[in-house]
Amino acid sequence: MLHKNRLFTPGPTPLLPAAQTAMASFTAHHRTADFRALFQRVLADMKEFIGTKNDVLVLACSGTGVMEASVSNLTSPGDKVLVLTAGKFGERWTGLAKAFGCHVEVLEVPYGQTFSLDDVRARLNHQVRAVFVQATESSTGARHDIEGIAKIVRAHGDETLLVVDAITGLGTTHLDVDGWGVDVIIGGSQKALMMPPGLAYCAVSERAWKRMDQTLSPRYYFDLRKERKSAAKGETAYTPATSLFAALGAALEFVRGMGNGDLAKGREELVNNAEICAEMTRAGAKALGLKLYAASPAAALTAICAPDGIDSSKIVKEFREGFDAVVANGQGEMKGKLFRIAHIGYYDYLDTIGILGALEHVLAKVTGKSIEYGAAVRAAQEVYARTQSSKQQLVGA
Repeated sequence: MLHKNRLFTPGPTPLLPAAQTAMASFTAHHRTADFRALFQRVLADMKEFIGTKNDVLVLACSGTGVMEASVSNLTSPGDKVLVLTAGKFGERWTGLAKAFGCHVEVLEVPYGQTFSLDDVRARLNHQVRAVFVQATESSTGARHDIEGIAKIVRAHGDETLLVVDAITGLGTTHLDVDGWGVDVIIGGSQKALMMPPGLAYCAVSERAWKRMDQTLSPRYYFDLRKERKSAAKGETAYTPATSLFAALGAALEFVRGMGNGDLAKGREELVNNAEICAEMTRAGAKALGLKLYAASPAAALTAICAPDGIDSSKIVKEFREGFDAVVANGQGEMKGKLFRIAHIGYYDYLDTIGILGALEHVLAKVTGKSIEYGAAVRAAQEVYARTQSSKQQLVGA
């Protein structure tokens, strides 16, 4: 049987063909009018994609690069910061803040869980210079209440900045960046934007820009003020990933097309697509008797507990060997306990149906038990039918 390699991982994600074509054919030098026009168009469109009026920067690095930039630009050695952590990427914030000499207070909850807003409120005071958190903890599939956290942070005025890693959250989660008062929000090209890794981006509030003039942590390539100054002239401070910018332009045009010419509406449709595919996946997993790992599941991916007595590594391996489908194992202490199916990037209803059909066969193989074929697919189809019926009723109203 023919095997077609497919990604069901939370990054890299399935690629948009138009982005691949744009990337392969782009040859303009980065200090030319052609690239300047592309660069300026992309930055303007990125504001609409994120949903912000704040300045947006796009850097040649992974998302972790901009995470580091947010720490180095917004803190000084000895500053007290609060890290909210519930997984491997929350722990990354802790490591970054310590690397730049911050006094790090950690609010930690078990993997798969999310934070009590009362606990967040109790940890905040006017000495805390910044709060770092994920919108979606992609190591566990959990979604955090960024709106609720932002309300608590903003109640402290401008003394405390809120920095959100939304690398898997942007394009999969409804986020009101400006309305909630998020100071820095971070994304990556290899997620909802359907591109290869290599670009990371952020929107930065005026509060955050003012803070940068006061902080003392070392920075050079990741000096965001340099990038802002260059971007105002239609250039990057250093050599950009030119072909990836071409791919980004194509991806943003595709999202605009999802909104019939309105990029903001296209973003909403992209998020809705992830929400529906996630709900379908959760329903399918439950129909097979599987348990979800996250208490508050995200739309970017679904973390599913392995059946009792089964190492999730066997499930991941069988997906690969049986169908050439790549799903993600658990990370760190979760390895062997769960597997993660992402619904992000160039990904739709048929991809969801396909992976759930494969899941039925994978479980039959690794457990040696009888599986009701079609149970997961049927549950997912019922979710889809229900959502489409609701849409039609709204249109009729």
